[in-house]
Amino acid sequence: MALVDVANGEIGGRGNGGGVHVVQVNDSEVAGEISPLLVDVRDEPPKMTIFSVSYARKRPPKETNLALVEAEVNFLSQICMWTWGGSKYSGLLCMASSSTIYYIMEVLLDIFPVQTVPLFESVFTRCTVILILSFLWLRKVGHPLFPPKHARNLLILRSLSGFISLMSFIYSVKNLPLSYAICLNFATPIVASIGAKVILQEKLAFSDIGGLSLSYLGVLFVFKPTVLTQGNIAEAGDMFNEVLVTGGQTIYAVLLGLFSSFLNGICYCFIRAAAKAADHPVYTVFSFGLMVTPLSAICTLTLQKFVLPNIFTFFLMVVLGVLAFLAEISLARGLQLEKICKVTNMIYLQVILSLAWSVSYLGAPVSFNKLIGCLLILGSICCTLYFGPEREPNNAS
Repeated sequence: MALVDVANGEIGGRGNGGGVHVVQVNDSEVAGEISPLLVDVRDEPPKMTIFSVSYARKRPPKETNLALVEAEVNFLSQICMWTWGGSKYSGLLCMASSSTIYYIMEVLLDIFPVQTVPLFESVFTRCTVILILSFLWLRKVGHPLFPPKHARNLLILRSLSGFISLMSFIYSVKNLPLSYAICLNFATPIVASIGAKVILQEKLAFSDIGGLSLSYLGVLFVFKPTVLTQGNIAEAGDMFNEVLVTGGQTIYAVLLGLFSSFLNGICYCFIRAAAKAADHPVYTVFSFGLMVTPLSAICTLTLQKFVLPNIFTFFLMVVLGVLAFLAEISLARGLQLEKICKVTNMIYLQVILSLAWSVSYLGAPVSFNKLIGCLLILGSICCTLYFGPEREPNNAS
């Protein structure tokens, strides 16, 4: 039986002829795995013999899984940071994210059947969640709760106009066909662009107003069958006559729907001005929650009967509140970074997503008008991306 000698990475063997045979092992790991199988002639024999089995060391599965999770989290955080402010398209991406989140909220309401809750109670719960999360955000980033003095008036106007616009929209939804209220509400980007031209002195190019007009025309194409086929109505003139015949309440609902779109467009101008003045978009969300939460609580207790939701309904209301907070933050960030006439065109992305969901999941029929409308909206959004954003330098974090 041959004896071997291991020293400093050298493995030697004494054969029967008495000669010493030395093998140089350059890899220390290989030498470490082979050495337990050999006998050291200068020291005492090790406990492991040639009959023992040597296994290479492996990383524990928990550490491997933890490393994978950390890599995925880092990748997602990098994407979020790039969307928030790491690209010249960050303003458009933030607004597209806001539209997508609102679409996700719509999907959740369609998928999960929940207990019927009064509208003002839902508004109160959502605004409460928005207020709490915006408060925690400000504490996390180290910003003071009170914004700079020169931005407070803008934040008050933003919150007040947003609340009045919300109440007007709620009234129009309750007293008009849903398609009518949606068409009126999607006029907001056009109003906001005109308001930015007048209030903020922003340049309004022909391509910008043309893109918004195409997108709104696409909205009319998408919802035109719904508007023109309510009940036995087949003509637009008949629908208009029905609105006139039904009395003043419907006319008031139409006027309030127009007023809601007008005021919401002005609110967008206040959001952009306040976010730039306060140097952080979360102040616009915090001020809105701070004003609307107590007002919606008063409306809940005085105008409607309070209904105690079950656990699942309450959980879904909280989830929708969290999503609404993310959508509002993304919207404010997009308005802070980009011109209103460009960034608001991304709002119409929600129409395409909602139509795709209604066709794929709800089984809604596909018509030629809807396809034309989607193509108009998609073409307008692509033109906005092609001509490029006009992002202004901003140090907000």
